[in-house]
Amino acid sequence: MTFLKLAEKRVSVRSYLPDAVDEATVAEVLEAGRLAPSSANRQPWHIIVIRDAAIRRKLSTVYPRDWFSRAPVVLAVCVEPAKAWVRGDGKNYGDVDGAILMDHITLCATDLGLGTCWIAAFDVAKIKPILHLPDGIEPIALTPLGKPNDVGRPKSRKTLAEIVHYEHW
Repeated sequence: MTFLKLAEKRVSVRSYLPDAVDEATVAEVLEAGRLAPSSANRQPWHIIVIRDAAIRRKLSTVYPRDWFSRAPVVLAVCVEPAKAWVRGDGKNYGDVDGAILMDHITLCATDLGLGTCWIAAFDVAKIKPILHLPDGIEPIALTPLGKPNDVGRPKSRKTLAEIVHYEHW
């Protein structure tokens, strides 16, 4: 499949089959994340793989949607801001690097026939003790990972004319 077809196919899935995702497939998705570029090659990220049903149920307290914890796997992308590159004006690129990693994960999963849903609207204070996050580690995004039980939401995108500017604004 071409990259544009893959990008078009990737949607937010909000219903998952209970079928397990085998270790080799999860490893391939994680490898895609590991290969993501990062600012100054700092790679300030960590990925937590959550398969345990009890922990997934606890995660439903940080993002209370019925479908979320039903996926057989949840991935939590975290960053260590102290290890991220910082631009001259003080902008820390840890979040950007974590977002790039997450995008690699979601695209790889789509290519493998799995569904994902990028989740950032979770309760950070509640998730830290559930995942035993040490000081200095920030959760950036979560995604369920599993075989889709739906086709996801249809894409609605602005036209290129609405978002692209040439030479200046």
